[in-house]
Amino acid sequence: MLANAVDFAAMRRYESFPFADHARYLRQVEGLLRARAAHGGHTTVALFDPAAYRAFCAETDLDPDQPTSRARYAAASPATSPTLPYEGQSLGHLIAQLLDAEEHQATLTRAVQVLASMGECAECGEDVASAALTRAGQAVHALLRSAGPGRHHLVCSVPTHAGSLIAVLHVRAEASKPPGSSPHHLPDDDREAFRATLAVGLSGTRPGGVVLRTTGDDQRDTVRGWAIRDHWLSPLTEAQVFSAYCTDPDTGEPLSPESGVDYRAGFPLPRPDDDRRWTSDG
Repeated sequence: MLANAVDFAAMRRYESFPFADHARYLRQVEGLLRARAAHGGHTTVALFDPAAYRAFCAETDLDPDQPTSRARYAAASPATSPTLPYEGQSLGHLIAQLLDAEEHQATLTRAVQVLASMGECAECGEDVASAALTRAGQAVHALLRSAGPGRHHLVCSVPTHAGSLIAVLHVRAEASKPPGSSPHHLPDDDREAFRATLAVGLSGTRPGGVVLRTTGDDQRDTVRGWAIRDHWLSPLTEAQVFSAYCTDPDTGEPLSPESGVDYRAGFPLPRPDDDRRWTSDG
C-alpha cells in the first residue's frame, strides 16, 4: 500500500500505474480489504516503497513499468518489510500501525549494526553485543516488575555517531494472571527494538536514558526516569524528571506541567548478579 502522497506521486511516473488520485486510491484499497474480509479472506498488508521497488527491478532485471513487476515485488516485500494482518481496523489506523512497525524495524536494524561493530571485550574475550543484550533484557524485566500493573509507555533514547536511537515500548500489565503466565503483554517487534537500543546504551558510556509513563486505573499518568550510567539504569530524582519533561529541548525555556500527570523519581533497580563483569568499560 502506498501510504503517503509522496510515494503515490513517485509511482505515477509509470504509465501502467492505473491511479491518478491518492485519496481515491486509498478508498479503493480500503474497499478491497473490506471485501476480502467479508468473504473470509486473510490479507496481510505492507507499505509499498517506490525506491526499494526500483532497486528490486534493477537487481532482478525487471521492467518497473509493468503490473507483473509490481506483483513480484509485492510478493517478495514481506521478506524484508514489516507486515500486518488486516483485522477490520480503519485505514488510518492500519497506516499508523504500519508506519510504527517500519520505524521499529529501522531502529532495530540501526541498533544491531552498532552492536555488531563492538566486537569482543579486550579483557575477558566476551562478545560485547551478546552480553549487552542480556543485560538490557534484565533491565526491562526489572523495570516492568517494579512498575506494577497499568498501561506503560517506555521510551529509550541513546545518542550515537549516526544520530540518536529512539525506541518505544507499549506494555499492558495486569494485576492478576494465571499462575506461570507473564503479566505483561509485549509486542515482539517493539520489545526487540527497545532491548537492542537499550543494549547500545548499556554497552558503553553513552549518556542515554529511559522514561516510563504509566496510566493507572484512575486515568492519571505517572512519569519516572532513569539515566544510563555505569552499564545500568540510575534513577533520576523527582526534580530531574520534572525538569526533563517541563523544559523546551530547543529553547531551554520552562513549559507548563501537563494536567493529570504526576512527576516522580525513578525507583531503584537491583543490579544483576553478574555485575562484576561490568565494573569497567570493555
